[in-house]
Amino acid sequence: MHSFVYRANVLLTFAFTILALMCVIASFSDNFNFPSPSAEIQIVKFNGFQKKPPGNDEVSLTMNITADLQSLFTWNTKQLFIFVAAEYETPQNSLNQVSLWDAIIPAKEHAKFWVQTKNKYRFVDQGSNLRGKEFNLTLHWHVMPKTGKMFADKLVLSGFRLPEEHRRG
Repeated sequence: MHSFVYRANVLLTFAFTILALMCVIASFSDNFNFPSPSAEIQIVKFNGFQKKPPGNDEVSLTMNITADLQSLFTWNTKQLFIFVAAEYETPQNSLNQVSLWDAIIPAKEHAKFWVQTKNKYRFVDQGSNLRGKEFNLTLHWHVMPKTGKMFADKLVLSGFRLPEEHRRG
């Protein structure tokens, strides 16, 4: 007959195999979720638009962020990492991205929200390229699952323009 250690090894191997199979099925089931998140960002005001001593433009702004990200949550979602980025073109770069604000959404109950906030991180361009510049505000999200691979997507909101002249806030 088989020893106790041999039987325990077989039982643990079988249990871990079933657990791994369940994790694969859970990850695969997320492929059938077709989320439809929505968001709106409004710039309430430009608090300041300055040219800093080394010649870099810096913007401070207040924005209203309204979002409904509940459709991104499934039973396999642990949390969401979201951030708002300003995206614009300059003669040197076809795409410049500056992160302005971020948050972690721990549960579906918190995924429908409205927040008025100043930019959490500095909106700085290396050079004097921001005066009168058109830019997009993009809401990015990263879905962190309990098991499986993380995925990311974004919602681009266009039609924003920076002031023509520098001014202190």
